[in-house]
Order: sequence, then C-alpha cells, then structure tokens
Amino acid sequence: MVTLEKIRQDMKNQLAIDRDLHYVVVHADTIDEALADAAVQLDTHISNLHYEIEEKGSEGILGLGKKNWKLKIYQDPTTIKRAEKLASEGLMDSLDEDEVNVIPNRDGLFYIRHFQSDIMLKVILPTGNGNPVILKDVLDEVKRQDTIEFDEDLIKKLVKNGTDSEYKPVGQYKHVAAGDVVIGIEVTKDEMSGSVVVSPPSMSGSEASEDMIRRALMQQGVVEACINKDKITEFVDNPVYNVPFEVATAILPVDGKDAYVAYNFETDPKKLKAKVSESGQINYKELNQIQNVIADQPLAQKIPAERGTGGKTLFGRYLEAKNGKDIQVQLGQNVIWDKDGVTIKAAIDGEVMLVNGKVSVEPIKYLDAVNVKTGDVKFIGTVVIKGSVEEGYKVEATNIEVNGIVDKSRLEATGNIIVRQGIFGKGEGFVKAGKSLWAKFINETTVEVEENVIVSDSIVNSNVTAMKNIVVRGKKAQIIGGHLMATEEICAKKIGSPGGGTETVLEVGTDPRAKKRLEELQDMQAKASKEYENCDLDVQNLEQQKKLRKKLPQEKQDKLNTLKERCAQITQDLEQMTDEINNIQAHLRELKAIGKVKVEADVYSGVKIYIRDVLDEVKIDTKSVTFYYDNAFSKRGPYEPPALQLEEPDGYSTN
Repeated sequence: MVTLEKIRQDMKNQLAIDRDLHYVVVHADTIDEALADAAVQLDTHISNLHYEIEEKGSEGILGLGKKNWKLKIYQDPTTIKRAEKLASEGLMDSLDEDEVNVIPNRDGLFYIRHFQSDIMLKVILPTGNGNPVILKDVLDEVKRQDTIEFDEDLIKKLVKNGTDSEYKPVGQYKHVAAGDVVIGIEVTKDEMSGSVVVSPPSMSGSEASEDMIRRALMQQGVVEACINKDKITEFVDNPVYNVPFEVATAILPVDGKDAYVAYNFETDPKKLKAKVSESGQINYKELNQIQNVIADQPLAQKIPAERGTGGKTLFGRYLEAKNGKDIQVQLGQNVIWDKDGVTIKAAIDGEVMLVNGKVSVEPIKYLDAVNVKTGDVKFIGTVVIKGSVEEGYKVEATNIEVNGIVDKSRLEATGNIIVRQGIFGKGEGFVKAGKSLWAKFINETTVEVEENVIVSDSIVNSNVTAMKNIVVRGKKAQIIGGHLMATEEICAKKIGSPGGGTETVLEVGTDPRAKKRLEELQDMQAKASKEYENCDLDVQNLEQQKKLRKKLPQEKQDKLNTLKERCAQITQDLEQMTDEINNIQAHLRELKAIGKVKVEADVYSGVKIYIRDVLDEVKIDTKSVTFYYDNAFSKRGPYEPPALQLEEPDGYSTN
C-alpha cells in the first residue's frame, strides 16, 4: 500500500539524487564529441555520463546549413558517491576509460534492400540487453507486391545469427530497370569533396548498392583511395534522396613535425613533488627537489624533424605538404653528445637542470639551509650550505660544506665534510665521511671518517673514529669526555677535565673498524657459546629419555631433531666467528702503525689512553707529553708536534 509517508520518503530520496546531479550543456558536431568534452569538464569517465538531447544536429548540404548537436550531459549520481567515498578514504578512482569494458544496450537492426533482381537482407545483432530483431517484421517487409520468392528458413537463420554487417540475398523480386535509382556525382571545384545525389527508385526499381555508388564515383575519375567506404555504407543503409551526400574526401597533406628535444627529466622545478606514502601521507623530509644523474646517463634526445606526407585531391592531383623544421641544440655545462649524435649525456655526476634552454649538469648544489623548505638532501656531487642544518634532517653527498651549525642531524659524504661553525649532536647526531672532516667543534656526536678529523676548538662527549688521525688545534684545542679512536695519532692541547668528572678514553695504534668488529664478534661468540651449552644440555636430556624409553613421543622427538639442527648451526656459526676473529687479531698484530697521543698542555687525571691495547691510565695531571708504544709497553716522552700538517680547505669543487 502506498502511504503518504512512503511518498515523502521517495521524494526525499529523489531530491538527494537531483542534488547530486552535475550537468553541463555542450554544443558539438557529434554526440561522441559532446560526451568527450563533458567528460573533461565533469572530470569523470564517459561511461559515467548520461545525456538528454535538446537540439538535434545536422550535416547540412555541402557544409551549408550545418547544425551542431546540443546536449545536456550529467554524471550518474552513483558514480559521484563512489568517487566521494574513495576520496574520503584517501584513494583514487582507478577506473580508466580504456579499462572500462561496458557493453552498451542496443537493439538489433535489419535492412531490406533491392539490388538488381535480388532481395538483400542485412541483420545487426543486439548488444547488452538490447531487443533482438523480430522475424515477423522482416518477413512483412520482404513480402511486397513484386516479390517473386524468398527463403524463409534462410531469413530465420540470418535473423538469429546476423550477417556480419553485409547484405545477403534472401529472395527474388520482379525487377523493372526503368524504375532504378539514378546516381549523380558532384565534386567541388577544389576537388576536395565528392557527393552522390540519388533519385529515389520507383516500385520494382533497384536501390543504390555500394558497388553502384563506387562505380559511379570511379567513372567520374574519383581515385579509389579517396572513396569513403563507411559513408557509402551509411547511405546504403539509410538513403537520403535528392540531397547531396558526401561519400568521398580528398587525402589531406600532413605537414611534418618540427624537430624538438625530449627530456628524460622534469624541466619545471615547480613540478617536483614530495614523496607520498602508500597511506597518502606526504613525507616533507623527502621533497625530491634534486634530480641526481651520473656520468654517461642519457638526459635528453633530439627528435629529428619529420618529412611531410603529401595528399591527393579526388582526381589524384598531388597536394604538397611542408617538411618539419630542424633546430639547433646547444649544450650547457658538463654534458656531451653521445655517439649517435642525438642523445645528450651527462659528462659528470651532479644535478641535471634546464638553464636558459640548455641541458646542464651542476656538480655543486648551493642551499641557504637544510630545513623544512629543502627536506632531506641527497646529491651526487658537492653540497654547499650557506646556513645551518636544522635538527632531524639528513644530508648525503659526495662532499658537504656547512657554513653554519649542524644540529642533531645526519651527514654522510663519500668525500670530505667541512662544518665551519661546529656540530651539536645532542647525543644522536651522526657524521660519516669517506675522507676527512673539518669542524670548529664536535659536541655529543658520533663521527666515523676514513682519513682525518681536524677540529679547531674542542671535542666534547663524542665517539670519534678516524682511520688515520684526530687533530685538535686552536686556542682551546681540548678533548673532554667520550671515546676517540685513531690508527695513527690523536693530538690536542688539553685532554680530560679537572677532577676527572667525565670519562675520557683514547685509543691509537690499532685499526678502529677492525677492533669494533672484533668486539662485536667476541660478544656474539660469547652469546652463541652460551646458547650452545643450553642447547646441548637439552639434547643430552632428551637422548637420555630416549635411551630409557626406547622411543620418545612424537612431540619430543620433533623437539630433539630441532635442537640437534640448532646445535649444528651454532657450531658452524662459531667456527666462522673463530676464523674471522683469528684473522682480525692477526691483522691487528701485524699493523705497522705504532700510534701516538700528543698533548701540548695538560692531561688530566682519569684519562685512559690505549696504545695498541696497552692501557696507560693517567693518575695525576701531566703536562706537555707524548704517549707512545715501545717493546710491548706504553711509554711517555716529551711533547712532539703533530706529524699531520693539513690545513683546512677554503672550499670544495668537484675535486
């Protein structure tokens, strides 16, 4: 029963649907063009659109009186809600028009035509949920006064299976040649368009077939390449009498495209976007503002100009086309042509960019600072930072130069690092250099370098490892707290602090990396040995139970097998650890570097100095001393100046 409340609810639902309707009014030559235009305006797929025809279009006569279609086109509300739901979940509608495999609903069609003395039938099958062709309708149209005979069984078969868009003979009629259509051909003066003008047939006269129209065109001199088969088919299916109908068009010339440069990188810096996680979150530390390239990497290609393709008029007259224009491509800095003469390659590592229309590779990246505006910096080249590196950011490059402060952050370079003002690590900072590090001071930071650490002020409460030297030289030149390791020398004016409140440990004459690895292996070895003892004890207990019972329950037997496999694995791991430990110990014993700690002024009590693993703990404050190794003992001698005479560089280049 329909109640007032139900009517209200239905109206409410319909109102909600109407509110969701977004529509545009489009004028276009064809319905397809109108739909394509609307899809762009409504930002959706053509498959999501419905339309209403407000004004029908017309091709006119020879282009005269042509009228565009006027359609009101709107998006299906259900697809709008789907898109809104996906957007609210941070997702995108992945439906792509090319991926849509929607079968349109279209009724079946049939055409009955009379060609010469044959009755011809063309059947187009329905698609989707379209209605099929009705046999009775076909038979009614076949049965004319002049019909002689027809094959009803064949017609049934063709109605059911279709005719593959071709006309098939299904019967005979009494043909009167005097009633045949008359086909006239009209060609424009410029020979660009040709039309047929067909007079209607009389009763029992032959209609215009594709062959008849084609022959008429060719008899007038129209070349076959200009004849439009689809247009002829359209006319035969739905003839328009006594009105010119275009069935042939000239082949228009196609001008060649001009030469251009195709770039393999983003040429507009504004389009470089931050990294987005799978959940849709933007990582503002990974802004991706630098486009790194390596030497020999292809950066762009010159696409040569194309030759134009000539056309033809209906009568075969040649229509000339323009060839594309060539361009001169100028190279920027640090790029070269490849052997093929069209590919631009990087000559060095660096950042690729388009400078004044030229592809260039810059080996040095200049930044005002490293902060939220830049995000993390990763560059295959030298980074020069005018200001500071703010807390929480990371800089990776070949060389790094910072003119300000490095806050609690991470610097990694395959070459050298310069920090003009110093490093405040706050216990979490990390600096790693493939060569050397220069800094005014190092405070609460972990430092690892392959060559030297040169500091002009102080190293405070930091863990510093250098494969060559650690040198602190300047007015203060002090080392307070922390653990410093160097293969050759550690030099400073003061080491430790009065009263020994902060533990300061220095190690020289050894390979810091090898020693750290040795300590890791020894710790792993101890843990593995303990695990092996427990595992072996469990195996013995289970073996004893098996000996007494002759057979263990399946659960315990499985456990025994697992324990045996684990014991075997631990034994193998211990053997590998022992071999690596022996190799490292042999390497440390053979190390030629003797190692020295040189203190120009004061060494305060409590400082621990290891010379090739021999401890020399300072018990009382000492002045102007050199700690060195001699005959398996750590000894002290007069102060010696640092052997390393390495000045701070003024700055960096690609070298």
